[in-house]
Amino acid sequence: MSDALWAFDEAVRAEGPRVLCGVDEAGRGPLAGPVMAAAVVLSAPIEGVRDSKTLSPRRREALFDRIVREALCWAVAESSVEEIETYNILGASQLAMRRAVAALSVRPDLTLVDGNVARDFSGPVRCLVGGDGKSACVAAASILAKVTRDRRMDELARLYPDYGFERHRGYPTRMHYEALRALGPTPVHRAHFLRQLRDN
Repeated sequence: MSDALWAFDEAVRAEGPRVLCGVDEAGRGPLAGPVMAAAVVLSAPIEGVRDSKTLSPRRREALFDRIVREALCWAVAESSVEEIETYNILGASQLAMRRAVAALSVRPDLTLVDGNVARDFSGPVRCLVGGDGKSACVAAASILAKVTRDRRMDELARLYPDYGFERHRGYPTRMHYEALRALGPTPVHRAHFLRQLRDN
């Protein structure tokens, strides 16, 4: 799989852009915590890199270390719960992705954005639906974003130990709903998401 993803990136570079960046986010669906984004520029293939959702947590962690060590450059950024409330989850996700790309030490000639929306990026951009399963650099970004967000939820689990954040990562699971019913929301819960659940 990683060979096919790298071949896709090579085909894109053959069209002209020498520095190709992939960007992806993690955390659009949870009821709590920030949304995280990562941007990655690869200079060579990394064996095993593929869509983070298809990898075990242990494998993601191992690949995280390889990506940050071997990528030409990479960056991670987030949008806070407050920004999610202000801009909605799509707007906040786009903001986090723009921040990640802007933080790169090398300016990309083209940025591949996972999904079908790319708003207000400063350089050339191309949307790529299912990009984390097509492009090596987008897949690498998906791994960095997912691992970083999971680590952040582990931190929040230590602040709010009765909610199970280290297990469900803020997603709407039965365990999470039970904690919310028993304890109410924390400051890291997304109030708009909770209102939507209550009203539906």
